[in-house]
Amino acid sequence: MAVTPDHQRIAPARAGLAVLPTPLQEAPRLAEALGIGGSLLLKRDDLTGFAVAGNKARQLEMLVADASASGAGVLVTGGTPGSNFCQAAVAAAAWAGMRCVLVYAGSPPPVRHPNHAAAVRWGADVRWTYDADRGSVDTAIETTAAELTRKGLRPYAVPRGGATPVGSAGFHLAALELDAQLRDRSGGGSDGSATVVVGAGSGGTLAGLVSGAVALGRRLRMRGAAVSRPPEETARRVLHLGRECARLMGTEPPREADVVVYDARGPGHGHPSEEGERAARVALRTSGIVLDPVYSAKALGALARIIGDRRADPGHTTVFWHTGGLLDAVAGWSHDDR
Repeated sequence: MAVTPDHQRIAPARAGLAVLPTPLQEAPRLAEALGIGGSLLLKRDDLTGFAVAGNKARQLEMLVADASASGAGVLVTGGTPGSNFCQAAVAAAAWAGMRCVLVYAGSPPPVRHPNHAAAVRWGADVRWTYDADRGSVDTAIETTAAELTRKGLRPYAVPRGGATPVGSAGFHLAALELDAQLRDRSGGGSDGSATVVVGAGSGGTLAGLVSGAVALGRRLRMRGAAVSRPPEETARRVLHLGRECARLMGTEPPREADVVVYDARGPGHGHPSEEGERAARVALRTSGIVLDPVYSAKALGALARIIGDRRADPGHTTVFWHTGGLLDAVAGWSHDDR
């Protein structure tokens, strides 16, 4: 069988990929442009410093450490050709001295997405499902891992987006990191409470952040912006994964009320939304912040309606978690940006 994460066996360890802590920056001009009355802070996980991986470096340093401890020699994962996680996974595997097999949904496109090109550059063994349904990747990952096992190799199978309790543990720790930064910033003058808004796709990032927020006593209100799946489905996935993450970390499990997800999908997975495109232009022109059009821009576009009445509270602190996605942003710039 393929080597998979054993949550009872593994104590969370990091492979040391990311440069941490990532900065927490004030964004007053962006706050003004978005109509945010209180403090708007950017958690700059686009600056994790590893292979243009953005926030994915946090998951991957946990997953690679787990894979190495398991004696695995091949990382097997997948997604779409535009996946930030996939290209980052290849780089992380190379860093750890492992091979990486990527399973992509669909067929080889005539022009490579920059993330696909980066994955190939870093040495990925790419396979295709020849089925446009992203769900086809899930079965193909397990099939590929079984095939490699029969060949005498030791694969480590990772689902799309790295959404496992081990991967989410990186974001449980990230919540603790943010809490310390908020307390340092206040100089002891507040309890460090804030509303944190982050994009949610496969759910691993939000699940870990929710798990960490619960462990901190719920001072941080985590809010997800669903960018690919319906918000109800996203919330169910996040709750399940957050509970598994908390069990791994030995902390209180999240309750259903701890997981709050808003719809920011727009036209659907992988397609920019008008709301997100506007937010991306505003962020770029007021703060020099680059947002990718299909993930982080959608989350920022939904920020004002997510925080609701708190947007007018001058004493409220909002944190926007910038997850990265630089190569996706550059790909979006190939179109006319008026």
